[in-house]
Amino acid sequence: MLVLGEQFSLFPVILSGGSGSRLWPLSRAALPKQLLALTGTQTLIQQTVLRAALPHAAPPLLICNDTHRFHVAEQMQEIGVVPRAIVLEPAARNTAPAAAVAALMIAESDPQGIVLLLPSDHVIADEAAFARAVETARNAAAHGHIVTFGIEPTKAQTGYGYIETGNAIETGALAVARFTEKPDAATAEAYLNSGRHLWNSGMFVFRADIILAEFDRHAPAVLEAARAALATARRDLDFLRLDADSFARAPEISIDYAIMERTKRAAVIPCKIGWSDMGSLSALWELSERNADGNLLQGDVLAVDARDCLVRSEKGLTALLGVENLAVIVTADAVLVADRNRAQDVKLIVDRLKSEGREEHLNHRRVFRPWGSFDCIDSGEHHQVKQIVVKPGRRLSLQMHRHRAEHWVVVEGVARVTRGDEIFLLNQNESTFIPRGIKHRLENPGPGPLRLIEVQSGDYLGEDDITRFDDEYGRC
Repeated sequence: MLVLGEQFSLFPVILSGGSGSRLWPLSRAALPKQLLALTGTQTLIQQTVLRAALPHAAPPLLICNDTHRFHVAEQMQEIGVVPRAIVLEPAARNTAPAAAVAALMIAESDPQGIVLLLPSDHVIADEAAFARAVETARNAAAHGHIVTFGIEPTKAQTGYGYIETGNAIETGALAVARFTEKPDAATAEAYLNSGRHLWNSGMFVFRADIILAEFDRHAPAVLEAARAALATARRDLDFLRLDADSFARAPEISIDYAIMERTKRAAVIPCKIGWSDMGSLSALWELSERNADGNLLQGDVLAVDARDCLVRSEKGLTALLGVENLAVIVTADAVLVADRNRAQDVKLIVDRLKSEGREEHLNHRRVFRPWGSFDCIDSGEHHQVKQIVVKPGRRLSLQMHRHRAEHWVVVEGVARVTRGDEIFLLNQNESTFIPRGIKHRLENPGPGPLRLIEVQSGDYLGEDDITRFDDEYGRC
């Protein structure tokens, strides 16, 4: 919430959606790219939030997928940021409904508040130039313009939308003559040579009251659904849940199509800020330093007579011999080998996984929960072995399984175990047995992580074989 009496000239809003398909197998639906540390020690959403912490900026308002809520909250805690709110979208509706919700929330406290709307998954190398561009955009927005950031193109990129610039309208801002969505190669080349075209970054600055008036004029169904979803939203722990039925009535449309291509208030700020939308593995290649052989090697990688390869290994040694121009990504449960020039087509693999009913596009082998994580290290028809890590002071729900029994062996830390009417401690190298049909709970009362091996046995081992009786994270 805002501090009484404090004056803000900028209200950052961070959009964290995404399906995790374009950087597979690094990103998955449950852990998309904005939640990964791809270009340093901080994740992309952490970098975005810290970049938006400009002078006189309010605490950020985050809008994210319900599935990612605990990830987002924890990553904010890690960087010491207390958001104005974390708003949960019950369904994916693209950027226009989220922008309308954000504008409505900010207008409650400051109708003329200037919103800085940012995707959470972009990389910006020159943050000083970004700050200068935001200040220019803020001034233009204060005069009633809806401002986007246009990136000066460095090549004929067909994967980006383009903005054709018009006449100057404010200091540093230009009118928008036309938007073009992802042109073919010949058109992109002509745009590059024209000197009048910029890449559309998908970042915006606008006054809350102005954008709401434009929604009312050009996309009233979006505004009506956003207003209704917010009016009947409910608090859930540290989150604000938009009403699902109301939000579902919003058209699935981007702010570009809903507003920018229709409004007469569109303006653009030309920028050189070292921008990338991290839209494919090729972006990771372009943003990272390569060795003398032209290779980008991350993790435990051995390359012999290999050139111009992108290799990221997150598990074990990955060795390359006598190859060129490959993208090789190794995770705990999947390996991608592709022609590096076709790295942007990895979505074809994700589509195949979906069509075949596989789950590798949804989760990594290590699955995160608000209390910690588990890693399935072995499985068979009637057994499954997991390594479970519980954070200090956290506990799982009081629960029961109808189809499986569990053996727990503590390998690090101390566990407090509830089993039926018993409550007892397990120390390192001690174990216990949880019969099926028995209420149980696992807690970590210690100051360090609790790590244990869980061996499940039974006729069904699915994650949906769980009945929760008490859960502090609000899960059913």
